[in-house]
Amino acid sequence: MSDTRVPILMYHAVSTDPNEETRALSVTPEAFAEQMTVLADRGFRPLTTGGLAACWRSGRALPERPVLITFDDGYEGVHRHALPALAEHGFPATLFVSTGWLRGPYDTGGGLDTMLDWDQVRDLAAAGVEIGGHSHSHPQLDQVSDATLRFELIHCKEIVSDQLGSVPASFAYPYGYSSRRVRQAVRETGYAQALAVGNDLARRAQGPYALRRVTVRRSTGIEEFERMVEARAIARTFAADRALTKGYAVVRRARQARRLVCRAGG
Repeated sequence: MSDTRVPILMYHAVSTDPNEETRALSVTPEAFAEQMTVLADRGFRPLTTGGLAACWRSGRALPERPVLITFDDGYEGVHRHALPALAEHGFPATLFVSTGWLRGPYDTGGGLDTMLDWDQVRDLAAAGVEIGGHSHSHPQLDQVSDATLRFELIHCKEIVSDQLGSVPASFAYPYGYSSRRVRQAVRETGYAQALAVGNDLARRAQGPYALRRVTVRRSTGIEEFERMVEARAIARTFAADRALTKGYAVVRRARQARRLVCRAGG
């Protein structure tokens, strides 16, 4: 079976005037609409995360020119700005929600900008957007205790199930961070697949709990976007991101080791 490489696009806020915390990882409504037109004009066939994983799990053939459109966190502009552009082309997508950030009865006040409310999430689901989990409070899951990890995964799943009447099957790791322990917990709590970041194309060989995505940000021009979805110069495009990620991984491992030592001694 050929190991088709699939671009999984990772978006966050879609906003004309984002705040400073979300600006870098936001896109304007105009840019998002133009990017969706590029996908349509070039014959791409968007899938949901669950749809891609089901094809790879069963061995069914993917459509020609597959692509995934995903959103993290749950910003209000996904409903206001992204949904009309998706609907114009009949595109499905996946939204990964941090349930404690959304407006409503479970809001912890941690949202970074104007967030969706649950009526808007239901609108998105009814329009063909798969709703997945993104934890409850958006922590770095590989840095929390086992008890906190399971709470974040299960509470998120229970809230989505309660609000939508269906159990979320897909998950995205907050900040893209995971570990063997985290991936095992995601699987054990009933999620069927999960997305990381990695800034690379997704491949079946990565396994259902470590599928990689490419970041679309405010600085992504249309030519860079075209290269990204056409799988041209991915390594060069994200070289700086990968170097920073590797460097920060060393720092995070050192911090985690210090915490473990302190727990053992205390």
